[in-house]
Formats: sequence, structure tokens, C-alpha cells
Amino acid sequence: MSTESAAAENESGARPDAGPDTETSAEAPSAEAGSATAEPQPEGTEAAEADGPEGAGTEGEDSEGEGTESEGAERQEAAQPSEAEAELAAQRELRERIAQRKAAKDGPVDAGAKLSGKAADLLAAVRAVESGEKPVATVFADPEREPRRVVTPQPVRRPEPVAPAADAGPDAGTVDAVRAVLVEGGAPDTLAASAARTLGEDADGQLRADPWQLLRVSGVRPEQADGFARALLGAECAPDDERRGRAVTVWLLEQAAVAGHTALDLPVLVEALGKRAVPDPDAAVQSAVAEGEALLFQDALDDAPAPEPAEGEEEAERPVRVLVGLERTALAEESLADGLARLINSGPKDGGSPGTDWEDAAAAAGGSTAELIRAIGAHRLVLHTGGEAARAEPVAAAAAAARLGLRVCVAAHSADGRRRAARQLGAEAPETATATVAGLLAQTEGPGRDADGAIAVDLLVVLDAPQTDVDDAAMLVELLADGSGLVLSGDPGTLWSAGPGRVFADLLAAGICPRISSRTPDFGPIGELVSGIGIGELNQVEAPGKEVVIVPVRDAAEAIHRTVQLVADSVPRAIGVPAEETQVITPGHGGAAGTRVLNAALKERLNPGPGRFGGFDPGDRVVYVPTPGRIRPGRVLGADAEGLRLECDGEPVVVPKEQVERAVRHGWAVTGHQAMGLRWPAAVVVLPGDAVQALSRPWVYTAFGRGERHLSVVHGVDAALPRAVAEVPAKPRTTRLQTLVRAQVPGA
Repeated sequence: MSTESAAAENESGARPDAGPDTETSAEAPSAEAGSATAEPQPEGTEAAEADGPEGAGTEGEDSEGEGTESEGAERQEAAQPSEAEAELAAQRELRERIAQRKAAKDGPVDAGAKLSGKAADLLAAVRAVESGEKPVATVFADPEREPRRVVTPQPVRRPEPVAPAADAGPDAGTVDAVRAVLVEGGAPDTLAASAARTLGEDADGQLRADPWQLLRVSGVRPEQADGFARALLGAECAPDDERRGRAVTVWLLEQAAVAGHTALDLPVLVEALGKRAVPDPDAAVQSAVAEGEALLFQDALDDAPAPEPAEGEEEAERPVRVLVGLERTALAEESLADGLARLINSGPKDGGSPGTDWEDAAAAAGGSTAELIRAIGAHRLVLHTGGEAARAEPVAAAAAAARLGLRVCVAAHSADGRRRAARQLGAEAPETATATVAGLLAQTEGPGRDADGAIAVDLLVVLDAPQTDVDDAAMLVELLADGSGLVLSGDPGTLWSAGPGRVFADLLAAGICPRISSRTPDFGPIGELVSGIGIGELNQVEAPGKEVVIVPVRDAAEAIHRTVQLVADSVPRAIGVPAEETQVITPGHGGAAGTRVLNAALKERLNPGPGRFGGFDPGDRVVYVPTPGRIRPGRVLGADAEGLRLECDGEPVVVPKEQVERAVRHGWAVTGHQAMGLRWPAAVVVLPGDAVQALSRPWVYTAFGRGERHLSVVHGVDAALPRAVAEVPAKPRTTRLQTLVRAQVPGA
């Protein structure tokens, strides 16, 4: 206890050793002094004392009378000291205790008794120096350092990519209930799981109430749904049933989305409904709109002149175009238009002139790359067009922006495109500077997101822009913060996206932002051939190194034979490209020489086997299709309880066994749409006689441009090939993006 505490206790008269709960008065010491010789008091004594003089000894008064009480009191007074003596004794005891405490403080302080660890060791060292036991140098010298342990860093194991797991799906009870309804209606019971997943928990009840809901299941056609409805409804089934008209309307819009349309003109939809035996097409469309399954739009026809008003009449309204679309595609297109307008309007307001730094970067680049850099410095949305060789220009512009301190990312639609962009950026560029579009949206690749959830970039460059559908484009633009720059670069001559929309073509036609056309040509015989196709000419080119070879065939059987011969023997021997680096491209999956037949023939020659893993063997060349229209080339490694193990783009991938049949195909041969955005050292394009209807200029342009060093054309369509190049353009798609962005961007 400190000196201040002792003095305070002395003034108050409290016991020095009293606990925190002890409450004492000035008489407390005398009571404590007498307690040493007094006998233990019975229970209730403390209560009697607390009651005061009036309550003391009440039990004695009742039992012994007044005389006995007075005699006892006299004896107690004789035995106990007087009040003055007790006070003196207490004061003497208090003075003795104070003297003892003072004597203890004059001696050495026993400090540090409760210390431990390094503090106790330090106190001991100080005392040793004070007593002369140890010199200062030995006590306070730096301790010898322990030898540094070298820990070998363990390699970081990246998580093995796994194909997106299929959802849990409907429970067995729901599937069984749906299966019972399907069997009752004469439909294949194999549709039970798909129907339950599409329609939800009450799928069986929905099918009984509206049998045409079966049209929502992928692969079901209207005539099949009609047969199912007749079996369930009997005499109640009629062609003019409102439920049928509504279901067929939605089915036609779904088919249109698969074909790339984001909406259909109302007259076109009405005509299609009439061909499907819907008695009142207009009522069917109105029913679908009323139920919220379709949306109706009216877009002004800018190109159509307004009719001249008659004398005395008001100015006539401009003609409009009435469109019908599915909600998801229509809203995605409107969201994309809103986002693009936001980016454009968030740009610099100085008249569109780049800053000094951008001018310096442009001067260092030169050519059409310089034009692109200037446009990026002055605008927030820029379009860039060019062939394969021109892909280097937007990548170079991104590198220039990075040197100016901007956060940049170059996104491609395939891992192959990303690797090529990374090589062009250089080894010093971080891994996050490139990504695939799918990886960027899923946050598994690229720079990630900032605090507001936007992609952490100042400039995003998207290569192979014609492959971008409205859904991906809308999500990308939505994730760009105000003031960010967006460059869409691609070859307008290639095929359009597999999903709905024609984003790149619509923006080129809308004229709402700068367009930079590359002046870098594609070199070599293949580049010369493809450039001619782009303008509608199928030219004969000089190929001294057998860069381009035409192999005429008479029928599909010969086409298959020559294709296998080229891949397995001729191209490796004459060109030096092994079979695993040669890609076969054909117009479709079916037909006499489609991908199914060609893959079977190539597997038998290059990797024969029993197909013990769901039709696949280790070493098989495959394509993994995570989403429609997107492929990842790979090779089968094996299979186990988890699924089929592949190596795609140099990474291991596990495809769950329930997804193998739908998502994995043999990959020696692919379609032209699947080959978009990819390139191989050698390509063999197969054109069988039954593929004439599938040929168009964009298809031939895309397929012929997939080979880097060599192109073989197995030609079995005769004059249909030059006619397709000269006369068959891309199939038109009905979209609204061009009209929407023009309405939102002033001065477009």
C-alpha cells in the first residue's frame, strides 16, 4: 500500500487490513480488540446488536425476571473495561501498526515479485549489475541470434477446375408424378426429368391443367404437344384453345431467339402462327402479352417518310414497327442500350480531342493503331474493325493505355484468343490484364471488382466482338463504371454470335461512336483468299508452299475418306503439322459428312477404342461445351466416380457424369460456328454435297480463316461455293439495338 493510502486510513480510523466490503465506525477497533478474548456468541447476537438498546435481551426478560437481569448486568460491568480504557487500548494498537508500516517502508522494496518471462529476466539483470555480480557489458550485450531457418516454400496447388455442377434438380417424387402424366398422355417418359426441372415442383399439375406446357421442354414440337393434349383432354382438345395459341406463340419466340432474333415483327409472328394452325393468331399474341410471357414494342421507322397530310389536317404520325419479343431478350437489349448511352455521355466534354499524353502515345504507334489510340483518348466507346492481323492493334492500344497509368483488360471469347492477346501484351503484363469474357463475368479471371461491384478497369478491350450476344454485352456494360472506356474490336465479315442479337453489326450501323478501320492486311495465300471472300470474290491464289489445297470429291463417302487421309497422313507428311494440331470444320453435326460421322471415322483411325467412358477413351480429342455456342477443345484423361476427366486449354476439368452426354463431344471435327474465335496450325474444311443450304459468305469466310499455316478444302459442292460467296449474305436477324441507341445518344 502507498503512503497516501495509509494516511487516508489513519485519518478515517478504518482498519488497515479491512476488506473492501467492511464498513466500520470509530468504535470498530475496540470491538476487534475485545474479540480476541471473548467467547463465541450464539446465533442471533449480531441481529440483537443491530436492533439497538431496546431490543437487547428480550428473551431474558421473559424468562428470568427483572432481578436476574440486573445482577447479570452488574457482573458484566465489573468484568469489562471502561469505555475510556477501551478507547486508549485501540489507539495504542493503531499507533503500533502505523509504526510497523513505516519501518517496513524504510527498508528495501521487494519489487518485481509478481513478474515473469522477459520482464522478470530484465529485473534480475538490473539487480545483478547493481550488486556488482556481473559487468554491464555481459548483461546487456545483444544475445546471439538463432540461425535462420530456411523454409522451402511449398508449391501452391490451384484448385482443379470442375465443370459447373448440375443443379440438384427436382426430387424423385416430382419426377415420378410427371412421368405418370407423360405416360398417360402417350409422351416419352424420358422427358420427365426435363419437364419437372422446367416447370417446377407442381409440374404434373401444370401439365394436367395445360398440356401444351409441354412445349416449354427443349426438343418438343407443337405436333407432339398436340398429341399429348388430345390424349389428356379428349373431346375438350380443340385447335382454337386459348392455351394452345399462347403456348405456340411462346414456342415460336423461343425458336426465334435460338436463330438469333431478339424480337419478331408482328406480321411475321402472325403468319407463323397461321402456319401452325392457330385459328386466331392476333388473339394468341394478345393472350401471351396479357399473361406476361411476351412483350409488345412499337419502334418508329426512321427511314420511312411520314405521309403528307391532307389540306386542313394535322401532320400525320410517323409509321411504327410493331415487334413482339420474349421478356429476357427484350429487356437485355434495352439494358444494353441504356448502358452504352451512359458510357458515351460520361466521356470528356472538350469536343472529343485527346489529351497530350494520348497524342504522344499515338505518335509513337503510327498507322491505324495511332488512330485507335486517339479515339480511345477522346471517347468512351470505340469500334475497331479488321482481320486476324489487325487483332494486334487494339492490344497495342491497351498496352499504350497501361503505360499512361490506366487499368486495362483485354478480353477474348476463347482461351486461345486470351493466350494470343497475352503474348502480344508481353511477359511484363500482369495475368489480370487478359481474360475470357466468361471468366470476366464470373470473376474467375481478369482484374476483379472494385468496392462498388464494377470491373476494376479504366479501359476494357473486347476482341472478336461479333461473337458477343446481347446477354453478355448487357452484363459487361452494366459492370463498367462511369468514365470507363470500352473498345469493341472484331471482323465484321465473320459469323454472328451463337446467342440472340447482332451487337457489333448494330453498333456499326447505328453510327453513335467512332469507328476505326484497320489498314493492316492479312498476309500470305490464306490471308489473300479470305480477304477476297470478304468482298464476295472466290479467287484462285498462288500457294507455292501448299498453304492452300483444294481436294475435289464426288460424294460424301469419298469426302470422309479424303478427310481422314489428309488429317492422318498428308498434312503431317507434306506440311509438318501433326494430326492433333489439325482441325476439321464442316457445316453441321448431321448429314452424310457432318461432325458425328467424321468424328467416328477419325477416332477409328487416330484413337480406336471401345468407348468405355460413355463413348470416350483416354486420348480422345473432344470439345467441352459449357454453354451453347461455346467450346473448349480438350483431350480425355480418364474417368472416375466424379465424372469424365479432361484437359482443356492446358487445365484439368472434371465433367460430372450426368453432364457428359450433353456437354462433351468428340472434337476432331467441329462446326463453323463452334470454330469462331479459334485458330489451328492447319484446318481441313469439308463441304459435302448435302451442305449447300448451309453455305453463306460469312460461313465460308469464318471457316477458311481458321488455319494459320495450311488450309485444305474437301470440295464437293461444285458451283455452290462461289455462288454462296458472291450472293448469299448473312441471314438477317430482327433486333432493336440500333433503334434504341440512336434514340438515346444525341446527334447519332
